[in-house]
Amino acid sequence: MPPTRRTVLAATTAALTVPAATATATAAGTPAAPSPASASEGRTRLRTGFERLQADGYAVFGNDRIGIVTNPTGVTRDVRHLVDVMHADDRVDLTAVFGPEHGFRGTAQAGGSEGRYDDPATGLPVYDTYQKYGRPLADIFTASGVDTVVFDIQDAGARFYTYIWTLYDCMEAARLAGKRVVVLDRPNPVTGRRAQGPVLHPEFASFVGRQPIAQAHGMTVGELARLFNAEFLTAPVPLDVVRMSGWRRSDFYDASGLPWVPPSPNMPTPETALVYSGTCLFEATNLSEGRGTTRPFELLGAKDLDGRWAAAVNELGLPGVRFREAYFTPTFSKFPNQTIGGVQVHVHDRETFDPVRTGIALLITAKRAWPGFVWRPDWIDKLTGSTLVRTMIDAGAGTDEVVAGWQEELRAFRRTRAEYLLYR
Repeated sequence: MPPTRRTVLAATTAALTVPAATATATAAGTPAAPSPASASEGRTRLRTGFERLQADGYAVFGNDRIGIVTNPTGVTRDVRHLVDVMHADDRVDLTAVFGPEHGFRGTAQAGGSEGRYDDPATGLPVYDTYQKYGRPLADIFTASGVDTVVFDIQDAGARFYTYIWTLYDCMEAARLAGKRVVVLDRPNPVTGRRAQGPVLHPEFASFVGRQPIAQAHGMTVGELARLFNAEFLTAPVPLDVVRMSGWRRSDFYDASGLPWVPPSPNMPTPETALVYSGTCLFEATNLSEGRGTTRPFELLGAKDLDGRWAAAVNELGLPGVRFREAYFTPTFSKFPNQTIGGVQVHVHDRETFDPVRTGIALLITAKRAWPGFVWRPDWIDKLTGSTLVRTMIDAGAGTDEVVAGWQEELRAFRRTRAEYLLYR
């Protein structure tokens, strides 16, 4: 009988040496139970994957030459960048940095990167990974001379937030280049309680969704790496996930005690992440999603919209959220330097708030309230993962009908997702 994908993955995992048994999860197996000491740590404060890696003397690296995929969110609790910390530590042979969208030091806006340069602070070569995948990215890893590719970037919890696909592309490229991958885990800022929203259909795959996961996936990057490795990569890559301790699936970001560093210019606060998996859908319309304001994805609007939109969506009684009539002037993106009207999203009970359902309700009411509403059809289908949302709304469906349309595929994803969760 030929080997199955899972038996190949198990064999790959078995070949790895995992020095930090309580801190590290391998590619396929169930993670080791935490020791009494680490359980005690969890009651006092969260420790990120990097904190546990450092406390263990970087043992999982061995003598490997290390390259790291990171951005400004890759910081310690006292906001030192972990590249600076590891570069100064003789126990780590850090030889390269790989910058994603917005760049390693975060100087680029959406859709941009920093290019290839030498980091002034450390002298390390910085390679640009943005919009690179497959063999071209594998060639970058080969040229860098690293043995292990490390990933440490704060995610926002939404399928279309591109850093998780940077992770996916790096895992596939590392496999092609014969490298190992280590993921240093960080919290999902909007909890890991449940997956929500439609699941991507393969024909709509793009950099805002490579594989069929839910719109709000409810996973950490370490858990996603395990899912990608077992379910989606062409073949598994040698993978270690350095787990957090002290994180519970019900925790929002403010429970972590960690500083919030904007993972991209338009994700300024954890509150932005809370609404993002729903209101980012307005990127696929001609309404402003609040870029160019201090409240991106919380402010939504367009020319000639007024208080009727807020009144209409408030009438729906959506759980955990209210909508304020708002007027604002974006400084860039849509309607630059024009005063426009719309709503501000105010979440008053984040435990009951459903961002994806709320995003659908906002789209439906906006389309009814504003005659000028226009889709960007290719973009809305990529963001939602299929034609379902756009065609149902165009046909006059209500929020409940649209949400019901993706429940079967969401249940299937939740069953798959459950196999790769690391935390209670």
